[in-house]
Amino acid sequence: MPKSATMTMDDLLASTDIKELKPGDVVEGVITSVKKHEVWVDLGAHGIGVVMRREIGHSQKLEEEAKVTVSVVDPELDEGFALLSMKRAAKDRGWDELERVFEAQEIIEIQPYDANRGGLLVELEGIRGFLPVSQLAAGHYPRVSGADKDEILQKLNALVDAPVRVRILDVSKKDNKLIFSEKEAIKDDMQSRLGELKIGDEVEGVITGVIDYGAFVNVDGIEGLIHISEISWERVEDPRDYVKTGQNVKAKIIAIDKDRLSLSLKQMSEDPWLKEVKSFKKGELVEGKVTRITPFGAFVQLSSSVEALVHVSEMSKDDSADPEKIFQLNEKKKFKVLDIDTEARKIALSLKDAK
Repeated sequence: MPKSATMTMDDLLASTDIKELKPGDVVEGVITSVKKHEVWVDLGAHGIGVVMRREIGHSQKLEEEAKVTVSVVDPELDEGFALLSMKRAAKDRGWDELERVFEAQEIIEIQPYDANRGGLLVELEGIRGFLPVSQLAAGHYPRVSGADKDEILQKLNALVDAPVRVRILDVSKKDNKLIFSEKEAIKDDMQSRLGELKIGDEVEGVITGVIDYGAFVNVDGIEGLIHISEISWERVEDPRDYVKTGQNVKAKIIAIDKDRLSLSLKQMSEDPWLKEVKSFKKGELVEGKVTRITPFGAFVQLSSSVEALVHVSEMSKDDSADPEKIFQLNEKKKFKVLDIDTEARKIALSLKDAK
């Protein structure tokens, strides 16, 4: 009988310089079959191996005849094939690649596979990472009223499977940490564009969120805020009555603070107060409607844009006058104009001197 006929498999492997598989080995193979719960891989001289679905990463593509790199979990099961993992193999190589990308500060594109209220879940190079809400750029940041967590999650879910350009903010194989930042990816370009802007410039943007104290605006990737006091020349009680999320607006830059713009809608038009106040003169009698009553006085509407104050000391010759007893909301009375301060946009009235 020929000698080769009596050789064991171990002898055969040794004679052909093929090393036996060991747990943890990383080898290459070719996908031969993709099934619902497993993927079969041809390992060449090492035989056949199987990868269970749980050992396949979200971003790994599965196609027959595709070459894959796998890690050996068990070199030989009772059935005669090897148990493999794509995740482990991808992680071993992935950490090195992620470290390189982090050190080079490269801008890369990711596609989140899921979201929670804190941010977006990402898998890259077989390793799971996180893109926190705080690291989203102005165009993607979920501006919502108060802290409505359900609305935040709804806005974040809209970014799942969408391409997002990011930089790696932190990576640590030891701590199994991988954090991404969209803000960092656009920082250089944003600083360049900020350098081209100046106070007084008029810009266009999209309202990304309306809150109690104003509205946020995305100006070509730069975040801007229109404070409630800069929405209209009128007294604004609720910004939502004036602007809506998704609305295109033109605004004037009134301040630039690091990476945010302070904007004004009302300064895009002439102040109607300055025009209407010209019809009033110091010392004359005017008629106005009481709009607000406070402990220190009452506010009186003289025209559509001009409001004046009757101080409590100008209501009656009685020093202990009570504004609540002297005035009623929306009633009309005659007053004497005591002073007009155009710079401060204030008019002082007197009720007692009008009698």
